[in-house]
Amino acid sequence: MSILVVAEHDNNEIKGSTLNTVTAASEIGGDVSVLVAGSESSSAAEQASKIAGISSVIHVDDPIYKNFLAEDLGNLVVSIAEGFHHILAPATTFGKNFLPRVAAKLDVQQISDIISVEDADTFKRPIYAGSCIATVKSNDSVKVITVRTTAFDASSISDSSVGVDSGDVVDSLNNANFVSDEIAVSDRPELTAAEVIVSGGRALGSSENFKIIEALADKLGAAVGASRAAVDAGYVPNDYQVGQTGKIVAPSLYIAIGISGAIQHLAGMKDSKVIVAINKDEDAPIFQVADYGLVGDLFEAVPELTDSV
Repeated sequence: MSILVVAEHDNNEIKGSTLNTVTAASEIGGDVSVLVAGSESSSAAEQASKIAGISSVIHVDDPIYKNFLAEDLGNLVVSIAEGFHHILAPATTFGKNFLPRVAAKLDVQQISDIISVEDADTFKRPIYAGSCIATVKSNDSVKVITVRTTAFDASSISDSSVGVDSGDVVDSLNNANFVSDEIAVSDRPELTAAEVIVSGGRALGSSENFKIIEALADKLGAAVGASRAAVDAGYVPNDYQVGQTGKIVAPSLYIAIGISGAIQHLAGMKDSKVIVAINKDEDAPIFQVADYGLVGDLFEAVPELTDSV
């Protein structure tokens, strides 16, 4: 059985999400190959070759893959799909962007956001904002799968490496062109990779008040997150959002401040190792999943906590 993992990277380094996806692929069982498609991405391919548990790396390097456009990357994956029984990618914006296109072109149903591998054909995935877990069995000849990376441990990096084979470039369709991107630059850890996250909710009341969240995060060396309500209110940018429609996280410590605990938010953070909640409403749903809870005024509690760190 052959499995293809499409690596998420930045043309220089492999993203952590790829390591989690390789673990999921290894649990399926079989030879795992990693596809690294990019531009001037030799260092990423070399790093991929040292991922424990894989059998080979396919490296396709060309300027058309520099920005990972779904049209071109999808066509590349379809062109090498023959011979693979499973095609996996992280359930991040990277994987969600191109993999549905691959499934459509292969005329199979995509299995999204898996959290468990039962056997080579059967997987578990959350539905209804994580309130239920569905067990899905696929009879398709090729399983096209996105992996919820927080549900699987990261594969290790070994001292030895496997062979890196050069793959063929597929001509661009030229029906989509990269224009530009706007990337937020921060000294804080990236949200999905952070060990500690401090998140704020609508109870903060304004973007100015969100500074008390940022002050605590800076003291802890943490990333800053937010509920959808806080993002919709304009307190913080969209890339801060944690939840079903935002980013799925599972840090060692998640501190939820002024967040009531709507089901879509819980779906994005309930796998955190330790959850601390601060809210003035003792009946807030967030306390049902919290390991530690403090009922009190966040405008008093958080500055005191920050000063004590």
